Amino acid sequence: MDINSTLIAVFLFPGLLFLCAYATTLEFVDRHVYARLQNRQGPPWYQPIADFLKLMGKEVIIPAGADKTMYKLLPLVSFAAVATAFLCVPVFGPAVKAFNGDLIVVLYLLTIPTACFYLAGWYSTSIYATIGSVRALTQLFSYEVPLFMALLAPAMLAGSWSITEISAYYTANPLYVLFNLPALVVALLAVQGKLERVPFDLPEAETELAGGTFVEYSGRYYAMFRMTVDCELVVLSALIAAIFVPLSFDIWWMEVLCFFISTLLIVFVLTFIRATMPRVRIDQMVRFCWIYLTPLAMAQIILNLFLRGVVG
Repeated sequence: MDINSTLIAVFLFPGLLFLCAYATTLEFVDRHVYARLQNRQGPPWYQPIADFLKLMGKEVIIPAGADKTMYKLLPLVSFAAVATAFLCVPVFGPAVKAFNGDLIVVLYLLTIPTACFYLAGWYSTSIYATIGSVRALTQLFSYEVPLFMALLAPAMLAGSWSITEISAYYTANPLYVLFNLPALVVALLAVQGKLERVPFDLPEAETELAGGTFVEYSGRYYAMFRMTVDCELVVLSALIAAIFVPLSFDIWWMEVLCFFISTLLIVFVLTFIRATMPRVRIDQMVRFCWIYLTPLAMAQIILNLFLRGVVG
């Protein structure tokens, strides 16, 4: 790939521009489906874009006691981590930057935004933001283990740490996908916690913490955090689709269609969970992840190791 093709892939398609455009699309789908499930009309298609542009034009007010450098830097770092992770996830064909071990790199990069959310709340020096940041960190240690195990289990059966190679393996052996269904359930529930969505929206908890972690953020910095969360939804949906719902065709438009269908289906499942479940307490969330999700993910790893010994 020459330098021009690389720049186009990184910044335009399927890189940064496509990521942001699809992120606003998925936010609209999420909000609209969520509203319809509650028998409401929902926002128009352009609402996410309008919200982003409105925030970009608003005045930035930094609390007097906040660390100004960290306040300004953290939204950019979190967005950069998600955008970089997206380059390693296959969208249409192989990923832009596919290599052996890119699954580990993507999981690491997707941990950075949560750490930034924690630091953003902590350095805001607001009691509400501090409580939200502590909850964000507590959730991180709850869902991260089962999420990692759920995504690594299919990799063990495929015998590769490359997301592109894992997807190709299950495309060639579609029946093996059925063995990973428990891991898929764990991954979907853990992702719901990672994205801080109901019933695991404890760090934000608008009715309790007035916005939680981001309560002191405004203007373009809050817009960047909002865009980070939307882009994270795209990356996680594409990652789950590539590992658990791999579809590959020689016709490019069929691959494009399958990508959109699989990611939209995953977002619909996440939205359905969000619309039908009440918020849980932080201790209930921790217990659920460690008592149920982690053992189920461990059982999936043991099963896949056994299957790997049989088929390998």
